[in-house]
Amino acid sequence: MRKLPVYLILDTSGSMTGEPIEAVKNGMQMLVAALRQDPYALETAFLSVITFSHSAEQVVPLTELSFFQAPDLVANGTTALGDALRLAADRIDDEVTKSTMEVKGDWKPMVFIMTDGVPTDDWQKGLAAYKKQKIAITVACAAGSKADTKVLKQITDVVVELDTADSSSISAFFKWVSASISTGSQKVETGGGDDIDSIDELPPPPPELNVVI
Repeated sequence: MRKLPVYLILDTSGSMTGEPIEAVKNGMQMLVAALRQDPYALETAFLSVITFSHSAEQVVPLTELSFFQAPDLVANGTTALGDALRLAADRIDDEVTKSTMEVKGDWKPMVFIMTDGVPTDDWQKGLAAYKKQKIAITVACAAGSKADTKVLKQITDVVVELDTADSSSISAFFKWVSASISTGSQKVETGGGDDIDSIDELPPPPPELNVVI
């Protein structure tokens, strides 16, 4: 079976303490519950969670949707976004089956990044490793006014912005991520084998999400 790999790269730095980190945990539970109602996603979607604070950690390896268990997240430390990008590149290289002349590999991964701050490490070095991987689409979310959209625009053209990092805004983001994964799953299952590669192929973002041009 060809997997549709989905990587959630989540900021768990100290500034996420309180309502934001609780909203992220609730959002993940909501996302998984919604996807499990979708037969296309159940057939193809595999989820992984990478967190970053003072360093990055893959807290859930790429896991079939039906077996996925949302991790308990704790907010502390700084914002090592570059380390998260490097780790994502390593894990994609290791966990996603590449196509060869003889075998069709997995679908290209969908990656969703969420951060509420500015990177505190050498993020461009991590980005260089990340850019070497073949990604279907990377979506970056700047949660609140302290996130730097200029940095995120260097990672991907698809950047969305939340005015605040409160529970309703973060919940709206995860609902959109869930709908986007469902769209991706349906496309690879029924659409002749094309990956999603632009925001135009995703569901329209909700009012809480502003697309950064």
